[in-house]
Amino acid sequence: MGLKKPYIVFIDDKMAEKSKTREITITEQGGAFNAIFKKFKSEKTDFDFEGLGILRKLLSNEKARLLSVVKNRKPGSIYELARILKRDFKSVNEDIKLLERFGFVDLIAEKTGRRERLRPILAVDSMYIHVKL
Repeated sequence: MGLKKPYIVFIDDKMAEKSKTREITITEQGGAFNAIFKKFKSEKTDFDFEGLGILRKLLSNEKARLLSVVKNRKPGSIYELARILKRDFKSVNEDIKLLERFGFVDLIAEKTGRRERLRPILAVDSMYIHVKL
């Protein structure tokens, strides 16, 4: 659950962050679509979706709205994110956990006194979906 290091490239002795892209490949097999979610090149395995059900959940309008708020408003916690979105904390927490599982967000643990809060940050900046028939 720690901060993942982005890919770094040196250009003219200055650091430049490389694009962090996720790939999803959808293939037709025996009359059904299957999806494979590619991890970053440095990670060892890919995710294999069971059909498109999880992909549909992952790419909903609510998740897009949530990602937009994380990117643009940079909330300090999941609770703050839920408040900005005017949604139930439990629902936002479930959505964030799903997005974290598939590498769209990272959760950074921060201590505030005796409490620990999780700050969501965007882990990708683009996504490509390929459909192979």
